[in-house]
Amino acid sequence: MRQLSALDAQFLNFETDTNVANVAGLSILEGEISRDELVSLVRQRSAMVAPLRQRMLPVPFGLDHPYWVQDEAFDLDYHVRELALPAPGSDRQLAAQVARLHARRLDRRHPLWEMYLIHGLAGDRTALYTKLHHAAIDGLGGADVLAAFMDLEPNPKPQAREPDVEPDFAPETAEMLVRTAARLAANPAHLVRFLAAAVPYLDQIPFVSGLPGAGTVSRAARGLVRRLGLGDGQEVPGLPKLAAPRTPFNGPVSAHRRFAFVELPLDEVKQVKNAFGVTVNDVVMTLGASAVRRWLIDHDALPEEPLVAGVPFSLRGVDDTEHGNQVTLMITSLDTQIPGPRERLWAVHEAMQRIKDRFNLAPARWLRHLSEGMPAALTGLADRAAFGLVAQTAPPINLLISNIPGPQIPLYVCGRRLLAQYPVSVITDASGGLNITAFSYNGQISVGIVACRTMVPDVWNLAGYLQDALEELKSLI
Repeated sequence: MRQLSALDAQFLNFETDTNVANVAGLSILEGEISRDELVSLVRQRSAMVAPLRQRMLPVPFGLDHPYWVQDEAFDLDYHVRELALPAPGSDRQLAAQVARLHARRLDRRHPLWEMYLIHGLAGDRTALYTKLHHAAIDGLGGADVLAAFMDLEPNPKPQAREPDVEPDFAPETAEMLVRTAARLAANPAHLVRFLAAAVPYLDQIPFVSGLPGAGTVSRAARGLVRRLGLGDGQEVPGLPKLAAPRTPFNGPVSAHRRFAFVELPLDEVKQVKNAFGVTVNDVVMTLGASAVRRWLIDHDALPEEPLVAGVPFSLRGVDDTEHGNQVTLMITSLDTQIPGPRERLWAVHEAMQRIKDRFNLAPARWLRHLSEGMPAALTGLADRAAFGLVAQTAPPINLLISNIPGPQIPLYVCGRRLLAQYPVSVITDASGGLNITAFSYNGQISVGIVACRTMVPDVWNLAGYLQDALEELKSLI
């Protein structure tokens, strides 16, 4: 019986009709797949992925975080769905359909996932859109879930039967309340541990660093730690004052989404990386900065200051198979104000190096530890209040942008080759109405762009600008 962590629960708490916490993947497959084939595959493989067969069980009166329990009425007919585009369906028609599906909240009475088999796509292709709730899985874990349905060859050998796993049935109410009491008793200890580890770094923690007095308190705490001879003596790189300027994609998001996708050749990105001595991630971040800069110029809305981007960092170890969220958010400047592509790349490289150094030294699990130190009932109220406040005031960041490395070998689903795998991520009032997420697969970088429909109606322009930005950097080699 697994309980949602405090961080998992936050993705439930902030969700509204407009702030929807779905993470998803859009798989483009070669050839046609029947629903019967897909259902057979999912029935076989879903037993190996616990979140796919578990629903949420709330604790009475919301006194604690919910539990994941076995869904005794698990029904694949509900979760695996089928639809068709008017043939021959274009990529833009597919993206519009995905945007509609992605904006819909998942029903919390069922396991928090849905899979859509989409026919009618031009070029003898089939699409598979799979979405999960962020409370059940983070981005990297979601990729692992999708991988459970993929094979390394078109006709793999039948898998050995998995050993039976004892199902997690719903606990009795009395048991949940006893656990809640124990958790409440432990909250102060969690909070004390967080404060002892994090107070010296308050001015280095995203969002917290902007609070009045954070710098004074953290500098005093670091001085005390040094005088007492505690800590490792390493100084965390300073975080420049980052104030997110106003842009057209900041403010309360609507209930509607736009989605666009594009592929970039990985070998061309590596050419740029090698020529300038930077990383693939630096190049991807620069492409995002360049595309957003051009879009802002189109709309006569380019700020003189750099944008502030949220960059998710995974906390998962190589052998970590735990479900739920193990992610932290770092913030960095995104130098859209720099006109020269070469100078923009170097500025992004320096900014990314700075947050990597901070990630290695500062308490990366600060958000999870702080959340665990708060009573669940108060956390829910605080999450909703914070999102409401952010929606009406200055945003902490302008957008989310990330790059996830993936397998560089061909994969197969139901014997059909996976041609591309596009991420479909989250936008919120707090993070901005634009999310650019890249995922590398088999020699290509597949970029998924999610936006609020009213803020960024011309999202396909951004997809084209990413391609133009890569050509611009290649021309400098």
